[in-house]
Amino acid sequence: MSESHLPSLWTHEPHTHLEFRHGDKVADIDTGATPGFRGKKADAPALQAERNARFAELQEMLYANSRSGDTRSILLVLQGMDTAGKGGIVKHVVGGGNPQGIQYTSFGKPTEEELAHHYLWRIRNALPAAGHIGVFDRSHYEDVLIVRVHNLVAPDVWGARYDEINAFEKALVDGGMTLIKVAMFLSLEEQKARLAERLERPDKYWKYNPADVDERLKWPLYEEAYQALLDKTSTDYAPWHVIPCDRKWYSRLAITELLIEALESMSLSWPPADFDVEAEKKRLAGA
Repeated sequence: MSESHLPSLWTHEPHTHLEFRHGDKVADIDTGATPGFRGKKADAPALQAERNARFAELQEMLYANSRSGDTRSILLVLQGMDTAGKGGIVKHVVGGGNPQGIQYTSFGKPTEEELAHHYLWRIRNALPAAGHIGVFDRSHYEDVLIVRVHNLVAPDVWGARYDEINAFEKALVDGGMTLIKVAMFLSLEEQKARLAERLERPDKYWKYNPADVDERLKWPLYEEAYQALLDKTSTDYAPWHVIPCDRKWYSRLAITELLIEALESMSLSWPPADFDVEAEKKRLAGA
C-alpha cells in the first residue's frame, strides 16, 4: 500500500513503527507513546469509525472468497497483562467486522482435558477456518510466560517451547495463514488506575480478579519473560508488534491498521459470479 493511500494522520504504515526489532528492550518501552501517529485523541473517534468500515469491507471480502475456494486466513494474537485492553480490541476493533467470519477464543487456565494433551492441542483446535479472522485473547505464549513466571514446569521444558512455537507458526504461515502478533504493554501506574476503576464501578466488578494484584508484584519476572518471548519468537514470517497501551484510543487505532495492512496485502477482490447474471435477472423478473 502506497503512502498516498494511508490515512493522513499516520506518518507511515504503522507496522514500520511497531514491529519489534531485535535489540529492543521491554524496559525501554514508552507505554504512553503514540508511535507514527501525528494526530491526537480528539481525532480518534472519527478515524476509528472510518477505518473500522474499511476493515469490515476487507474482512467480508476475505470471507466471501473462501466460499469460492480461497483457503487463506488471519490469526490475531493479543498478548498482554490484565487491563492492557485486549477486550477493548475485541469489542471496538474486531467487533466492527461481520461475526460470520470471526472466530474468537479466550485462553484461560487450562482445563483437565487440555492438561492431558500437548500444550498446543487446544491452540490447534481453535485455529481459524479458511476465510476467517481468528482472535486469540491470550494464546500459546502463556506456556512461555505464566508457566515460566510461576515455575509450573521445569526450565528445560518451557525453554524448548520457543523453537517448537516457531516451527508451529511457520507451518501455519506456509499453509496460508497470516499471523499478526501483538504484545500489549501498559505502565504499572496505568494498570493500577484501571484496576482501581473496576473496584469503583459495580458494572466492572465482574472484570476484577484479586489475583491481578499478585501478578503486579511479579512484573520484573514478567518483564524478563516478555523479553525472552520477543527475542526468541519474533520471526520474519511472524513478527511481534509492540503496542503502547496507556492510551486505549491509540492501541485500538494501531491494531486496526495492522489488520487492514494484512488484508490489503492479500490483494482481495469480490469473487465473480459463478452463474449467468443477466440470465438470472430475467429468471427473477418472471418468477
